[in-house]
Amino acid sequence: MRTAGSKQPAVKKLDYADTHRAIVEACKRGDRQAQFELYRLYGKAMFNVCLRMVKNETDAEDLLQNSFVDIFTRLDTFRFQSSVGAWIKRIVINNCINFLKKRRLPLEELDVDRHDHQPAANEPGIVGLSVDKVKAAIMELPDGYRVVFSLYCLEGYDHKEIGEILGVTEATSKSQYSRARRKLQDILVEHEKNRRNFRE
Repeated sequence: MRTAGSKQPAVKKLDYADTHRAIVEACKRGDRQAQFELYRLYGKAMFNVCLRMVKNETDAEDLLQNSFVDIFTRLDTFRFQSSVGAWIKRIVINNCINFLKKRRLPLEELDVDRHDHQPAANEPGIVGLSVDKVKAAIMELPDGYRVVFSLYCLEGYDHKEIGEILGVTEATSKSQYSRARRKLQDILVEHEKNRRNFRE
């Protein structure tokens, strides 16, 4: 029970912007060991981001290496206004988007008066399936669908941010996500049918 004049212990607020600050500052000074450590901390996760975005291991490896060159070159501009992980991911995703745009990433603009069908509650979903099965199905999505689905569902961007990243409207991002979700459900249902037929 608190008594008059007593103070509660201060609760230290976790500041994600300060995560790995010492390593980042050492990288800014050109410390090669710190650069290796930053790569070790984020390299694997960022490779997975690249692979989800471009669907090709060789391209993903090239994009990862090029992205870290950009990261170390531009680290002087990082001011700890966000976590270094979020900053790194933004550079990686931007490089992936630029790579895909050169291959003419297909994104259909949404007509203003058109409303895309939303999945009904009884439509087949992805609940109960293994992560590996869902990941495999995501890789079968067409590029435009896969990118928007990955950015929204896996990387945590909202549709306004995705629109800004891809240079499309927020409505188009929502439409692409809705279509990607339905396509993903179709792929998963087809996989399940093939698995049952194989077992029979």
